[in-house]
Amino acid sequence: MGMQSNTLSIERIPTSVTKVLFETIKIGIIKSNLIAMVAGLSMALFVHGYSFFDKVGHITLALIGSALVIGAAGIFNNLYDRDIDSIMERTKKRPTVSGIIDVGSGMFMGVWIALGGIVALYIASPLSAFLGFLGLFLYVVPYTMWTKRRTIYNTEVGSLSGAMPPLIGWAAISPDIFHPGAIALFVLMVIWQMPHFYAIGIRRMEEYRAAGIPMLPVVKGIRRTYVQMNVYLVALFLCSFLFWSFNPYIAIANALLSLGWLLLSINGYRRKPEEKWARSMFIFSLNHITVLLLMIVGYSIGAPLLS
Repeated sequence: MGMQSNTLSIERIPTSVTKVLFETIKIGIIKSNLIAMVAGLSMALFVHGYSFFDKVGHITLALIGSALVIGAAGIFNNLYDRDIDSIMERTKKRPTVSGIIDVGSGMFMGVWIALGGIVALYIASPLSAFLGFLGLFLYVVPYTMWTKRRTIYNTEVGSLSGAMPPLIGWAAISPDIFHPGAIALFVLMVIWQMPHFYAIGIRRMEEYRAAGIPMLPVVKGIRRTYVQMNVYLVALFLCSFLFWSFNPYIAIANALLSLGWLLLSINGYRRKPEEKWARSMFIFSLNHITVLLLMIVGYSIGAPLLS
C-alpha cells in the first residue's frame, strides 16, 4: 500500500480533508439511505398522528445516528475491499486504495463513528439502535466478508442491509416495526435493490470479472440477469398493494413506475446495445426510488398540515 501511494500522480490525490472523508464514508450512499430513513420516519409520524415538533429530538438523533452508522459501514467496506477496489475503475481512487487512509486510521475512524451512531440511535430508541447495528453487521459481515466474493446471491444478502434505513427511521418514532406501512417500505427497498444492482453489475461486468466478484451477469450471463431482473420488477409492481392502506396514490405511483421500468427493460433489451440498456435501467432505478420516497415523505408531512 505504501509503495502504491508513493507512485500516485498528483491529480489522483484528494485535495482536502473533507473530500478524503466523504470518499471514505461514501457520502453519496449516506445521502440516498437517509432519504429512505426519513421516509420511514415520516410515515411513522403520520400513522401515529405525531407532528414534527412532537418528535424533533428523535428525528434529529435518527438523522445523526443513521448517517454515522451508514458512514461506518462504508469505511469498513472500503477497508476490506481495498484489494479489489484497486482493480475497478470507479473505486480505484478511494483513499483506502491510495493509502491516504491506512488500515489503522480507517479502523479507528470506523469504530468510533459506528459507536457514536449507535449511541445517538439508542437515545432516540433502543430498537432503532438495534436495527442500526443489525444493518451495519449485515453489510460488513454477511455481505462484504462472506458472500460478495463467493456467490451470485451476494446481491440478495446486501439488499437486506440496504432495506434497514426505513425501519431505523420508523423505530425512532414508534416500536411497532411490523406495522403494514413499515413492512411495505422494507419490502419495497429489498426488491428495488435487485434490478438496481443488476443494472450496475451489467454496466461494470468486465470490472467485476477482473476483480473476481461473482456478480450474476459475470457468472450466469446477461440473458439470465435480464430474466431475473424482470422477475423482480414484476414483484416490485405487485408490492404496490402493500401501500394501499397507507395511501392509494402512493400505491398507484409505485405500480406505474414499476410497470414503466419493466417496459423499459423489455423494449430496451431488444433495441439497445447492452451497455446503453443497462445505463437506462440504472438511471430509471434512481428516479423510481427517489420519486416514490419523496412522495411518501411529502404526503406524510403535508397531509396533516392540509387537513
